[in-house]
Amino acid sequence: MDNSTFKDGFIGQKMIVLPSEAKTRVKNNLITSHFFISDLGYFPKASYHFIKRKKNHDDYIFIYCVEGRGKVKINDLNTTISPNEYIIIPKHTAHSYKSHKEDPWSIYWMHFDGIIANALYERHKLSYNKIIPFNNDRIKLFNQIFEIFNSNYIDTQLEYANILSLTFLSSFIYNAIETSINIHKNDNLVGSIIDFLNYNIDKSYKSEDIAEEFNLSTSYIHTIFKKRTGYSLIHFFNLKKIQKACEYLNYTDLNIKEISIKLGINDALYFSRLFKKYMGVSPKTYKESHNQL
Repeated sequence: MDNSTFKDGFIGQKMIVLPSEAKTRVKNNLITSHFFISDLGYFPKASYHFIKRKKNHDDYIFIYCVEGRGKVKINDLNTTISPNEYIIIPKHTAHSYKSHKEDPWSIYWMHFDGIIANALYERHKLSYNKIIPFNNDRIKLFNQIFEIFNSNYIDTQLEYANILSLTFLSSFIYNAIETSINIHKNDNLVGSIIDFLNYNIDKSYKSEDIAEEFNLSTSYIHTIFKKRTGYSLIHFFNLKKIQKACEYLNYTDLNIKEISIKLGINDALYFSRLFKKYMGVSPKTYKESHNQL
């Protein structure tokens, strides 16, 4: 490290630098010698973060920005890194990177090397799309990797952490393939969500509740669902509730309050306003109109 500025560190930061003895073992381990992590961390709101190195660094550097902005210079090429963008700096290459003064970045980062590291970097260059949609599962994986490295340096623990690290990095390098594979899966996912909403029409859910049910981030499930249906989760759920309300009004003798409760809406006045919003008339007017047919 030729020049660096960290000020006094960053509130909430976490990082691990493997001891030399542990690095030697992973380099010589048949499993981890192909790909291994030497340093990793998370720097939130990293004001004054600045690193400058000459060509004498012997690892690849992965940086993933989730908030704020920063600049990365590799040789003479400057690249701005913004939220949901990543970059890999090749080994033995002069470079520098720094956080934006007014809008400091929050970054996840790894230093890696190994027998396949150069091949991974070359694959990354061929398919590089620096914009990677945010996925909370990816962050959970990073945190899992960090906790394993942070616990001890037993060989089996190091092997597992490095295998997971390769999975983490591959989700960026092979993101285009992962996205194409997920298209069909997402169709199935949306179908499963709709089935879930129909089955739980008598419940009251927020978007966060539905996302948690499917073990996905709220932003991810919202994006996928709206892309496939044209509606937000809650808007669609309300549509299904009103559709069911029409069925009750048409074919049962249930009163407005009873229907409201059966749809998971305890406030009958709110239910009536919601019904009118979607149907243009009140539940009472809708029922009277139907009875005249």
